[in-house]
Amino acid sequence: MFLIGQYDSPFVRRVAIALRLYGLGFEHKPWSTFGDADRIAPYNPLRRVPTLVLDDGEALIESTIILDFLDELVGPEKAMLPRSGVERRRHLRICALATGLGDKAVSLLYERVLRKEQLALWVERCQAQIGDVLGVLEAERAKVTTPYWLGGRIGHADIAVACVTRFTREAHPQLFDTARYPALSAHADRCEALAPFQEILQPLAPPKG
Repeated sequence: MFLIGQYDSPFVRRVAIALRLYGLGFEHKPWSTFGDADRIAPYNPLRRVPTLVLDDGEALIESTIILDFLDELVGPEKAMLPRSGVERRRHLRICALATGLGDKAVSLLYERVLRKEQLALWVERCQAQIGDVLGVLEAERAKVTTPYWLGGRIGHADIAVACVTRFTREAHPQLFDTARYPALSAHADRCEALAPFQEILQPLAPPKG
């Protein structure tokens, strides 16, 4: 199978890191949604990443769907998401907050680099959403006393938060003050020290307007 997308995307990166942690082999095609849209289109008509193409040709789109497939593939004992109950809903909530933050951080980046004149109302809205979600994630992570959200083992929420934190720090440094978000910063640093995070890494290279 092969994974389409560049690792400066927090969504592509979270999938690639999960593949590594699961010990699943894959080929990486670092195609850009801007420069390589025509190459992506046969696999994903939305021309979005990540897209994971399985050995039989089936193409999975959206990081949440891809990770759900991977969890099923490795089985409940290895899966990095509880299969049911309160803990599953809690974990999914953190994932949703993190990926929503990622969406807004990407949108704000595109607004800055692709528009000659930024729409002030949209910029203010994205900044408010990013700030509010960072505040909630900081408060949630500060309450967790274990190394990861679900205890001693890393899960999808941990990966998502770490990947989105790195992206936000790089894309919008003015919106992420380490002193203001110490729990998130410590969490991201702990994850980034792991081998798969160091391997699956690409400096941010935004599209040019």
